[in-house]
Formats: sequence, C-alpha cells, structure tokens
Amino acid sequence: MSLRLGERLLITRRGSMLGRLAEKDIMDTGLFANDRATPLASSELAVHRAIYHESTALAVVHAHPVHAVALSLDSDEVVPVDAEGSYLLKRVPVIGREVIVKTKEVAQEVALALKEHPIVIVRGHGSFATGQLLEEALHWTTALEESAHILWLWQLRQALHGG
Repeated sequence: MSLRLGERLLITRRGSMLGRLAEKDIMDTGLFANDRATPLASSELAVHRAIYHESTALAVVHAHPVHAVALSLDSDEVVPVDAEGSYLLKRVPVIGREVIVKTKEVAQEVALALKEHPIVIVRGHGSFATGQLLEEALHWTTALEESAHILWLWQLRQALHGG
C-alpha cells in the first residue's frame, strides 16, 4: 500500500504483511528520487511510482487476490457476472502476455491501464488499484476478489453441469 504526499511517498516495507502492519512497516521515501529508506520500501515501489507519475491518484493498493490471480492466468480480462461486480468494475484488464514475476517490467503498462480503469491485474501476480484514499483503492480490490470468486464458482458450476 502507498500514499502520495506531495513529492514524498508513504509505502509499506518490503516483505510486510497487510494483516500485521506496525508503524515500523511504513517507509517514507521519495516519489521521484531514491533516498535512505528506498531499499527498505516495497519491492513494488517502481510500479507505485509509475502509477503516481501517470495519474492523480493519492493511494495505491497492491494485493494478491487468489481468485482474480487464478482467472488472470488464461484470460486478458476479468468480466464479472454478478450484479455488483458488473456495475462497479465492468471489466478488469489483465496486464502482461505471460505470468509476470517481476512487476518492474510492466510498471508503465500498469500505470497507463490505471488511467482507464480503477483496478488492473498483472497476469499470475496480483492487482493494483488506485484511489484518492486507501479505503477507495481497497474497495476496488475487495470488489474484484469477491466478483472473481463468484465468477470462479459460476465457471466451475458450468463445467460440472455441462453449461
């Protein structure tokens, strides 16, 4: 997770876990330039920076939503079938042609896609969502995973019952 504060960036520490964050897990580093805290910042720092450079977002949430990631493995977009997902998300693009291990390689592609969509999925890796507040970016992340779970179950049911 990160927040833009002018030319500074508050971002979670490399390897920190969302459910166990403590004050020591929040790094204050430069938005445009590296400094002392940069090596401790999230390994996704390059993506967060690219997003802030390309958008007016003030918050970014990166997550690894299980069902959304599973759906991203063989699809170029996730299109929710449930009412809420269809209304909120419409469709969520999947970035990258193959499974992406190092998201630095697709940082600019993610940032550009987020100009058109509030959330995107990096194939086989995870999602990036933007907002003016962390709560907004988390809302997109939660909506994606809930819709992906429903879609996953619906597709499984279709496969088991022959359509």
